[in-house]
Parts: sequence; structure tokens; C-alpha cells
Amino acid sequence: MTETQGSVPSRRSLIGWGGAGLALGAAAAGGAVAMTRTGDDVDPAAAEAGAAVGFHGAYQAGIATPVQDRLHFAAFDVTTTDRAEFVQLLKDWTQAARRMTAGKAVGEGAFGGLAEAPPDDTGEALGLKPSRLTLTVGFGPSLFKKLGLADRRPDALIDLPTFAGDALDAARSNGDLCIQACADDPQVAVHAIRNLARLGMGKVVIRWSQLGFGKTSSTTPDAQTPRNLMGFKDGTRNIAGTETDRLEKFVWVGEKDVNENSAWMVGGSYLVARRIRMHIETWDRTSLQEQEDIFGRDKGEGAPVGKAKERDEPFLKAMKPDAHVRLAHPDSNHGSTLLRRGYSFTDGTDGLGRLEAGLFFLAYQRDVREGFVRVQRNLATDALNEYIQHVGSAVFAVPPGVRDKDDWWGRTLFSKEA
Repeated sequence: MTETQGSVPSRRSLIGWGGAGLALGAAAAGGAVAMTRTGDDVDPAAAEAGAAVGFHGAYQAGIATPVQDRLHFAAFDVTTTDRAEFVQLLKDWTQAARRMTAGKAVGEGAFGGLAEAPPDDTGEALGLKPSRLTLTVGFGPSLFKKLGLADRRPDALIDLPTFAGDALDAARSNGDLCIQACADDPQVAVHAIRNLARLGMGKVVIRWSQLGFGKTSSTTPDAQTPRNLMGFKDGTRNIAGTETDRLEKFVWVGEKDVNENSAWMVGGSYLVARRIRMHIETWDRTSLQEQEDIFGRDKGEGAPVGKAKERDEPFLKAMKPDAHVRLAHPDSNHGSTLLRRGYSFTDGTDGLGRLEAGLFFLAYQRDVREGFVRVQRNLATDALNEYIQHVGSAVFAVPPGVRDKDDWWGRTLFSKEA
């Protein structure tokens, strides 16, 4: 198959039509500006121009890369037990992702082919720039049993325990695998998930999905710290994409973290996704002083209690014992540190006149047991718990990156069957 078509099977060829359809990109490829994936140095002009983020690399894009403005996250259930069929889907998905992140259409494009056949691309991203689209795939604990790979499930990929205050909705939790689509244009992100789901028809089905806006954490420390829906700055101490030492210590899985059966995860990471409902109507009636006491920072500058600037080192003992910053700080959690990529969300109302809104929390770490689990348990007495509730939850093993044009998502896991 030609480079223009990629390796995703064309429905035109499957029905016996021999003509070559016109492959149309979603943007002029020559206008896309290449960007480093693991770096933190976003060129504002490149971002404004809708630049493309490189797809190939030792690590998957969408983890340490600069956080985009929009999110479409989808968890899938696998409906096939045929491992070879699933591997082929991963290869097809990889080729489609490679094209879409470059601003190109899937397969032969959305039009210009045989009128009697469905097009290879749904078309809603035609004319749009790549918008720094990144696509990140992860495998849930249930996938390993479903595909007969229980012996290759990493020890760090645990089933998350129940935490104090959890009110988890099974319909918005778990999943055999996930795809995280981040972009600066929401239509580009939705287009990506839609087309991958379409390619997976008959093999996977979307279990739940979440749209997000307004990033609540940043991997670019020189940029302005974003605010969550409670109006407070979030992610002041987040790991930066340029902090190679911290990424290796807290995010990337190393050779010392695996055994013979889980060695496929070297260069990967573990993702925890939590849908956190905010009781914002109650929060909005809370005094400013109480809000600041709950977080342990002032609302305007974001400075910790007793300090003048946002990035001043916090004096934890000056905060109230149940202040969020005090309980979440690495010094209160044996050094545990997470790389966060969360987004705000609003999903209409709850039927009682209250906004269904909150934080879609995404955190990457080297080991879930020493990362999210440790921190979340320490937050059991967090004063913020009066105003939030965790209503959705999932955990995934995120394999290493796609290194070149011959590589594909999950190859290291399925290499014996590839």
C-alpha cells in the first residue's frame, strides 16, 4: 500500500474497486510546524499556527508534551477474544493516528472515492490544522485476562482500592483500553476518537467518554498556571516536560521496575483517570477566607500561606492540618509526585438545577501504588472533600512510544504474536 494510503485497509479496495481515491489531508502538510514531543518549550507562534506534534518517539505523545487546551478521552471494552484480530486493530489504529496527528485524513480521505462506498474518513476535520493533536493509548487491567495475557499484567497495574468518599458510577469507570486525544481544537480531538472508534467497530466499543476544556495543569512551568473551576491555580509544582530527571524518577517505567513478563512496559507509564464532581453551587457560597484555608493558597496570586509569590516554597505547618496543598504535597507523601494533565468539564445539569461540572483528573506515574494510591489515601481528611466527590475511575498501563514507521502501539506487549 502506498505511503499516502498508509496501512489502514481501504473499504474501496475491500469491495474490489481498483481506482485510487484522492488522499486529502485535514490541513496542508507543508504548513505544519514540527514540534518536540518530550520537551516543554512551546513556540507560541507554532501553537497559534496549529502545529503538528511529532508522533514517533521513545515515549508516547500526550504525557510530558505541552498540555493542549481540549480533551476527548474514551475508554473502550474489547469485544473480540481473537488476539491476532486485536493486534491488527492496534496496527490500523497506529497508522490512522500517525496520519491524523500530522493533519492528514484517515486512509483515502473523506471524499473523492467511490460514491457507493463509505469514505475512509468522517470529514469533520477537513480544512482544520493539526492543532497539536496527540493520541495516547493505554491498556486496562481487564484486557489482560480477556486476551489471555494475565502473566504479562504488570504488578503496578493494580485494581484501584476504594477510597474514602468514593461514589463511583460503573458506567463511567474502568475499561479494557483507553485513548486520550488532546488538541487545541475540540473538533480535531473529537474527530480522532470518532475515527478510531469507527475503525474498531466489531472489535471494540466505547464504554464511556469525557470531553474536557480548560487544562487544569501544565507541563510548561514558564507559562501562566491554569485555574480550575473553583477559581484556584492548579499544578504549580507539576512536573515539567523538560525535567528529564524528574520524569525518569516519577513518570517513566524503568528496567528496575519490571520483571521478565512485564519488561514490555519499559519506557511506558501508568495513568489514573478520575472524574471528580465539584459541588460548585455550595463552593460559590463559601467565604473567600475559608476557600483559601481549604486550599492553603491565596486565590489571587496563588501564593502558599504566609508567602508572597505562587512559586515560593510552601511552609506546610503554617497551613491548616486538613488543607489540600499540605496533604497533597510530596513532603506529606514520602516524596510521591504525579504528572497531572487534568481538564475541567461541564455536562449539563444533574436534574436538580445544579451544574454537572468538575475536574477530569489525569495523572501519570511510574508506579500507581507509590503514586496516586499513596496520595489519595492521604487526602482522606482533606477539607476539600466537602465540595467534591469522585464519581468515575479507571487505571491503565500506557506502553512506550511508537519509535518509527514500522512500529505500532502495544508492539512490545504483543511482540510474540506480532
